[in-house]
Amino acid sequence: MRKTRTYGTYGTRLPGMPREPVLGRLIVLEGADGSGRTTEVELLKEWLEVEGHPVVDTGLRRSTLLSQEIEEAKKGNTLSSTTLALLYAADFGDQLENKILPSLSAGSTVLADRYIYTLMARAIVRGATRSWAERLYSFALVPDLTIFLDAKTDILLHRAIAKYGSLDYWESGMDLCLSRDRFESFYRYQSLLREEFGFMERRYGFRRVDANRPPAAVHRETRELVAPLFRQNRDRQR
Repeated sequence: MRKTRTYGTYGTRLPGMPREPVLGRLIVLEGADGSGRTTEVELLKEWLEVEGHPVVDTGLRRSTLLSQEIEEAKKGNTLSSTTLALLYAADFGDQLENKILPSLSAGSTVLADRYIYTLMARAIVRGATRSWAERLYSFALVPDLTIFLDAKTDILLHRAIAKYGSLDYWESGMDLCLSRDRFESFYRYQSLLREEFGFMERRYGFRRVDANRPPAAVHRETRELVAPLFRQNRDRQR
């Protein structure tokens, strides 16, 4: 018999959120742009599906309600930090209600390419208090496992340039006026985020993986962290 569980939140339950046990698993991959999260989600999904587990992937700014609107709003580079945080919270809430919860109830494993931790870290380095950010996202489900892919800023920089040819305005923290130079602003902004992730690692029990290595090495270690969640189910079926 496969083990079920009732998902808890960080404080607030969405209206109509089911209280009955669910079969699925929620696994979160966190890390900065260029840390290899998306690649790892793809590798994990392929592996889990081969093992016979249905998988649904999700991430930031993927709701049908607000994803395009957020993209358009960011183009003007004029959004306030509070407005940005509220838009992302609404986007996440829509995905939670209409994608994540139904998938977990159906028995699927949900792989999240980033979760509320990135959203809280971004808000906090832009001036929000931790208590405000935690209240804003208190309706989020507590994951079964959160893995933080930790990569050096130099590597993040080189990967961003190789992939996009330039540095993104928001991912460089240019709105914070840390420096007029986008490269220097990128380094300072990523350092602030990394410091906040360090705090969250202790608070929320992240499992850290060295993402400075090739994808194959990162995947091997990540699989070792994920496998016990499904091994428990197999043991109970014997």
